[in-house]
Amino acid sequence: MRRFLSISPLPAILAAAISALSGADAIAADYPSPSQGEFIAHNFKFHGGEVMPELKLHYTTVGEPTGQPILVLHGSGGSAASMLTPAFAGELFGAGEPLDASKYYIIIPDGIGHGKSSKPSDGMKAAFPKYDYDDMVEAQHRLVTEGLKINHLRLVIGNSMGGMQTWLWAEKYPDMIDLAVPMASQPTAMAARNWILRRMMIETIRNDPDYNNGNYTRQPRMMKYAIAAFGFATSGGTLAYQSRAPTADKADQLVDQRLATPLTSDANDFIYQWEASHDYDASSGLSRIMARLLAINSADDERNPPETGVMTDALKQVRHGKLYLIPASNETRGHGTTANAKFYKQQLEELLR
Repeated sequence: MRRFLSISPLPAILAAAISALSGADAIAADYPSPSQGEFIAHNFKFHGGEVMPELKLHYTTVGEPTGQPILVLHGSGGSAASMLTPAFAGELFGAGEPLDASKYYIIIPDGIGHGKSSKPSDGMKAAFPKYDYDDMVEAQHRLVTEGLKINHLRLVIGNSMGGMQTWLWAEKYPDMIDLAVPMASQPTAMAARNWILRRMMIETIRNDPDYNNGNYTRQPRMMKYAIAAFGFATSGGTLAYQSRAPTADKADQLVDQRLATPLTSDANDFIYQWEASHDYDASSGLSRIMARLLAINSADDERNPPETGVMTDALKQVRHGKLYLIPASNETRGHGTTANAKFYKQQLEELLR
């Protein structure tokens, strides 16, 4: 296991999106400088049976190993860097904040296929083993237990994809964690509009002639349009968009800004990242959860609309589970709301207390 310092810059497209979601007025708190490291999971077996002799898991830590360990899980297409924002880390990791890094040892892995962990663009392209969320959680568990020699976690907290993985963590390792906070997610099967729009985005990229079955020489031209369409449809908030784009001219400006944002994603990496959610379904293991669980969603979440009732029904099977639903407003950003911890700092602090 190798450790080194410094944090790579946030990819431009992620930085722009998070800035739009969180607001430019967020100010980073004073928390310890992050450290980075790598863990190699030897002979890692994927759910489809393929084995990778050496699977690299890159990770970031904040705080000292003597602190209470906390696992933080990022969303699709993100990395540890996408959690080290003023709106998330700046609100939570500083002195006196809910996840005060002088008290906690904060571990943020780059999931399989993301950030600096092993991914298709490292060279295997479309021959890279197909991974799913179960594989990603297994790799995270090996990092924590084998790499960092930690056998118990005070908290697992994750956003979007990381939220779905938090449900899986609570089910797979019920004796290992005290508290679980899955955000912007549901424990039910990936389905309905959430999967329909993911599938449409993936198919748009795959059917671009530039894609060439994953053997492209340049990133597919339709990729930025597919990503933009998915983003507008599934993140941003109905009230917020009405406030920000009350006229066609202002809506055009938002579209132009989004399309002008430099695309830093690799197409194969991107398809793998989103396709990994296809078989997600944590509903069968809810009764196994022993941790105190606080699910945090936003009332205007386009991917996890509360009016379906599926979250309410699912939580009936969790013995120590409850939901905090952030009220929709001009300040919330739909599925992107939970990127900003100001909306739930109090609830998180109460849970930890």
